[in-house]
Amino acid sequence: MLNAQQYDVILDAKEDRCPMPLLKLKLALAKMAEGETICVYARDEGSLKDIPHFLALVGLPLLDQGEQGGTFHFVTRKQES
Repeated sequence: MLNAQQYDVILDAKEDRCPMPLLKLKLALAKMAEGETICVYARDEGSLKDIPHFLALVGLPLLDQGEQGGTFHFVTRKQES
């Protein structure tokens, strides 16, 4: 996982159930500038499928993904739409 200081946006969706982590990611991406990175933290296992699938669908890179202590993280960078 990248150092937290390397992220432009940190989205804590650990208390949210599916599909809220994905919806919050979409909203955050809409507000971000091109080239900014975001790290999403979630505990809902639906995020393991939903977030990587969404990123592939919209052509955004999944820069990092992992799990620690029941919390999943996903990192992407906003690119030109």
